[in-house]
Amino acid sequence: MTAAIEDLLGPAAPYSWGFLDEQSKREIRRAILTAVAVPGYQVPFGSREMPVARGWGSGGLQVTLAIAGEADVVKVIDQGDDAGVNAVNLRRLIASTTGVATTTDAREATIVQTRHRVPEGPMRAGQVLVLQVPVPEPLRAVERGEAEQRQLHAEGDYARMWVSLYEDLVRHGVITCTTGYPCLVGGRYVIATSPIPRWDCPKLHQSEHLSVFGAGREKRIYAIPPHTDVEPLTFEDVPFEVERTPGAACVLCGAVEAYLVEVPGRGWVCSDTDWCARRRRAS
Repeated sequence: MTAAIEDLLGPAAPYSWGFLDEQSKREIRRAILTAVAVPGYQVPFGSREMPVARGWGSGGLQVTLAIAGEADVVKVIDQGDDAGVNAVNLRRLIASTTGVATTTDAREATIVQTRHRVPEGPMRAGQVLVLQVPVPEPLRAVERGEAEQRQLHAEGDYARMWVSLYEDLVRHGVITCTTGYPCLVGGRYVIATSPIPRWDCPKLHQSEHLSVFGAGREKRIYAIPPHTDVEPLTFEDVPFEVERTPGAACVLCGAVEAYLVEVPGRGWVCSDTDWCARRRRAS
């Protein structure tokens, strides 16, 4: 007992590289490989407790820590912003426990961890987009039972979701789903695209990069491999549309073909701060 107390009072032992122990990282990597092999399928994994508050993206953080290597460069964004509280603290944790280089330039990063946005510029082959996911189950709004949800996925039966979209269309004249728009991956599984806006859904279709979705609280990982079809659910006579505000332009860089957010008192600005800054430097 005395020796154990002395160990506690002694110098702090360093964390395992990447904070997670090797067995945990191996399990997460196996889950990612399964998710890549079966696009859109939700793979269960043993989610670990992380030193972040609930809702801060523990699933995405575990994925990043499990796949990051010494040669990687990591970028972390929160709603497109590199300076958000979530982004700054996760970046600091990743850097301090792995020692990998970090960047705010999406072109330099090998791993981009994000909440609510996909980088505005195209990502290249070899990059990995890690998305933080609060609710991975797209059927939860139409079926509460988990056993029934799994059965519907297994049978490819998404009729209830189509009915829900149709009722929304009849009631409001448009499909009102804004973030986390359901998409069919590889013609087989419907996924929740995390809280990214509809604007970003087309970027997942036939993309050059790998997208990995991590839901820590729900203990699920799923993925979209490169060059995979990603089709937003819609009807033949009602085409899928992204968000647009007629006449809006970024007050900083002048962009009109970008995802814009309104800042009270300032007007419209680009959600992706790095992309906006690069446009200004190039002009």
